Amino acid sequence: MRLTQPLRALVVVDGTDLHHDLLGAASALRDVVLEGGVVADRAVGVDRFVDPMPVTAEADVYVLYRSSTHLAPEQQAALSAAVAAGKGLVVLHSSNLFGFEQGGLDADRVAHELVGSRYVSHGDDGSEGTYTVRLRGDHPVTSHMTDFVIEDEYYVIECRDDVTVLADRATPDGGTQPIVYVREHGQGRVVYVALGHDMRAWGSPHFRQVVRQAVLWAGGVDLDAVASWSTRFPLGNGRFIGPDGGARA
Repeated sequence: MRLTQPLRALVVVDGTDLHHDLLGAASALRDVVLEGGVVADRAVGVDRFVDPMPVTAEADVYVLYRSSTHLAPEQQAALSAAVAAGKGLVVLHSSNLFGFEQGGLDADRVAHELVGSRYVSHGDDGSEGTYTVRLRGDHPVTSHMTDFVIEDEYYVIECRDDVTVLADRATPDGGTQPIVYVREHGQGRVVYVALGHDMRAWGSPHFRQVVRQAVLWAGGVDLDAVASWSTRFPLGNGRFIGPDGGARA
């Protein structure tokens, strides 16, 4: 896809949790972002937001993949201020591990308010499995898509009231759990996607499409105003995501 305006994204990974492949995530997510026609770099560590070097300061969108329960107050404040000033933020999977250290949720208040949710547990389905992601409403982050099936971890999260849920999944008790939501933070846009534990999700064309469009929307790109779609993104089985109203054969 060729954009009518330049856009730069920075994929930032951070953490020490051995259950998540941070280096693999950095490489896979950078490739996903590049597929959307966005210039993408990758980096390690969230301290870069406190005293940003050019690669951080010049990025329009941050794609955050954390696997840690620790986020220092100065790191929270710096990232929150950057988004409030107009940066886009795409938050993936375990990046909302808030309230697990000394001080509880109050210690992560700034980050919790920025992201809009916190991880609670894997729920009653086990830690992972295959499930259907159901789209809700009409939004650029999920445009040209339909409900899809993915193999990934189950996440139960608690959301703040100011988020707009774009996709969810059914739970065994007859309820629902958010999978994708958006919110605004000052002049910036935030997207959270619960998916993305490992390569099973990173390789899914549906996950990749959600992340691509999340980066574009968070960066302020109007998909309807894009100069041209030079690529139809493959969904498999002879089906493609196209610009003309959804997946087609």
